[in-house]
Amino acid sequence: MRALEQEAIARGEVTGLELMERAGRGVVEAILAEWPAIEQGPRRAVVLCGPGNNGGDGFVVARLLRERGWKIRVFLLGDAEKLPQDARTNYDRWVAMAGVLPEWVVARGSKPLTIVEPLSLETQHDPWDYSLIIDAVFGTGLTRPIDFDHGLGTYLPAWDLRFEPARPRVVAVDVPSGICSDSGRSLDGDTLWADLTVTFHRAKRSHFLAEGPFQCGRVVVKDIGLRERSTSVPTLSTTGQGLGGWVLYPSEPRDRSVKPCELIDGPKRGLGKGDRFGRPTHKYSHGHALILSGRPGHGGAARMTARGALRIGAGLVTLAVPPAALQENAARLDAIMLRSIKDAEALTDLLSDARYNALAVGPGLGTSDREAALLSAVLDASRATGEGERFRAVVLDADALTLLSRDDALRAKLHAACVLTPHEGEFGRLFPAIAEKWHAPAATGPAYSKVDATRDAAKECGAVVLLKGPDTVIADPTGRAAINAAVYDRAAPWLATAGSGDVLAGFVAGLLARGFAPFDAACTAAWLHVECARSFGPGLIAEDLPEELPKVFRALGL
Repeated sequence: MRALEQEAIARGEVTGLELMERAGRGVVEAILAEWPAIEQGPRRAVVLCGPGNNGGDGFVVARLLRERGWKIRVFLLGDAEKLPQDARTNYDRWVAMAGVLPEWVVARGSKPLTIVEPLSLETQHDPWDYSLIIDAVFGTGLTRPIDFDHGLGTYLPAWDLRFEPARPRVVAVDVPSGICSDSGRSLDGDTLWADLTVTFHRAKRSHFLAEGPFQCGRVVVKDIGLRERSTSVPTLSTTGQGLGGWVLYPSEPRDRSVKPCELIDGPKRGLGKGDRFGRPTHKYSHGHALILSGRPGHGGAARMTARGALRIGAGLVTLAVPPAALQENAARLDAIMLRSIKDAEALTDLLSDARYNALAVGPGLGTSDREAALLSAVLDASRATGEGERFRAVVLDADALTLLSRDDALRAKLHAACVLTPHEGEFGRLFPAIAEKWHAPAATGPAYSKVDATRDAAKECGAVVLLKGPDTVIADPTGRAAINAAVYDRAAPWLATAGSGDVLAGFVAGLLARGFAPFDAACTAAWLHVECARSFGPGLIAEDLPEELPKVFRALGL
């Protein structure tokens, strides 16, 4: 974001002062749109300004609100003499109208930032005296945590009172102070929260990752007239408040070769079954997915995987089961076909049929030596062995991930057409060093993020990794990454139910069978998974997810 601003200024398209004015005006517009009745109250606001350009935005907000008749109190963290040029200009404009209370002084050389409070009557502050509090302290440039001991958080109502109706409304400029804008993590210190976060040009990763959504409240993006940097990843035009389909750049790129991260806004390609040129199609035109199942009494997970693959459009789906589980599964399945597989040799023989173009292994499989041999056979059969041959796509979930975490020889067989779908615990077993780095305290910014962790894992194993959660991240070995955010208006808490991950594996397998590339299949499946949960709503169980797909497809116009 900072680089985009500097590029626009260097091209002479805009000045830094104009960008700051647009940002401040955008904040005021967003406040009035969010709470239209707020100006019918006492119209008392406090603006907390930091030592950088985020603080400069705060001075603009203070001035514009005062021009609307608000009573404004402004606090400055730091020394006005050290403000950046544009922020200092807006500081001077504000001082000419009113005044600034030098509430905070940053202790020299302090890491983390230590805020020392003068105890004068003039600067005593009670957040409940105001109807509006603006947090313009630290934005995207924060690299150090904020010390708890000196109470920046006391300038807001306690976070556990955020649902009190009579409390002041809290607005953060760009990102709540204390949150790392690249990772969404709190920088091992005090962190402010907001009802509304107003950011500019593009959403930041912190608005979707880790603690970010909880701290941000609701996110509104305001256009400040920046031109988008060219990128090979498609983006949507942005005006107003939409959040989808954007490329999320780091706030300050550490390596220009690192690819931006996309926010998933819908299917990666068409989901309709009709040929766009009108040519006739049949079931084999849409692929054949093979799902491996476990021993008797443990087939439910694989059946849900198979159902998900069939509902999402695979032309055929076959469930491969141990001989002893054949009758049990036959009683539960109709459109899904069954094959009895005694051992790895029988599976290898079955996979000699090249029409099985997508494989799913793991849900309810088991973790004994027999299952390890089955997994090895699948990975061997999925590899291209001759010139012109293509790798078969493989989804690996649940027990397959456990087997991979135990056996380096199995891991060595992974390839770029594999999709791993771990939850956080499975990820930790598969990639312990990466998980340790990810979960280490965020002492400085930019902090190591879920995007970083997923990218590193994909590069390490040479496969696509889909790391599940409300902030699901998908990455491939080339560094391409995307976030499927089930937060804010798109939250889907009903997915916290047994078996939902098994259905997701089936969605990925079905799309792979239909010819989706592994990364695109993972992104589209994750997005549809959330859409099904949102469509069904409360009371959802995993079996409902595949059955909700037709309704979601119809809503997409299929």
